[in-house]
Amino acid sequence: MQLVVARIGRAHGIKGEVTVEVRTDEPERRLAPGAVLATDPASTGPLTIETGRVHSGRLLLRFAGVADRNAAEALRNTLLIADVDPEELPEDEDEYYDHQLIDLDVVTEDGTEVGRITEISHLPSQDLFIVERPDGSEVLIPFVEEIVTEIDLEEQKAVIAPPPGLIDDRAEIASARDAGGAADTKGSPAGSEGAEGSEGQAEAEGAEGAGEES
Repeated sequence: MQLVVARIGRAHGIKGEVTVEVRTDEPERRLAPGAVLATDPASTGPLTIETGRVHSGRLLLRFAGVADRNAAEALRNTLLIADVDPEELPEDEDEYYDHQLIDLDVVTEDGTEVGRITEISHLPSQDLFIVERPDGSEVLIPFVEEIVTEIDLEEQKAVIAPPPGLIDDRAEIASARDAGGAADTKGSPAGSEGAEGSEGQAEAEGAEGAGEES
C-alpha cells in the first residue's frame, strides 16, 4: 500500500536542501536517510533521501542527485510516497494511519449518524476529519481527544462529542426562528452546515493525494 508521507516545499539554501511538510507521525522512520520514496508526479522520482535535519522547527531534506537550489526548487509541491504493508500498525496504540480511518462511519455518543470520513486533512496545529453528510455536504471534525472520543476499528466507526454548532448550526438557527414567532411556517433553515473547528478553521486546506499517514 502506498501512503503519502510528505510534500516538498521551497528550496532552502543553495546546496539542494528542501523544506518538507510532514504528513506522517513517524518521520524518523519514513523520512530517514537512505529511504527511497515514490513521487507524485511520478516523473520526479523515485527520490532517495541523502540527509535530513531540523531547522527552525522545519524538517529539511536533501535527495541524492539534487545538488543545487535550481534542482531543489524543481521538486516543489512533489508528494513523497512510501510503500507500507497494509497489515502494519503504528507503534502507538492511540495513533492511526489514514487508511484505517477513511470510510469509518461517524456517529455522536447517542448514536446519531453524522456521516462518513472521506479524507484526512493534516494541518500544522491538528488533523481534521473531512466527513461527508448523508445529504452530500461536508463537515470538518477536529481529530482531538475532546471531540473524537472513540475510534472503533472493529465496528468501523468514530464516536464524537461535538461542541454546539460544529455538526449542524442550521438546526440552531431554525430553532431561533421558531422562538421568534414563526410558528405558522416551516421555512427551510438558513445558514451553512459544517462549521470548522477552532484552530483548524483558518488554516484548513484539502489534503493532497489519497492515503496519507496520520
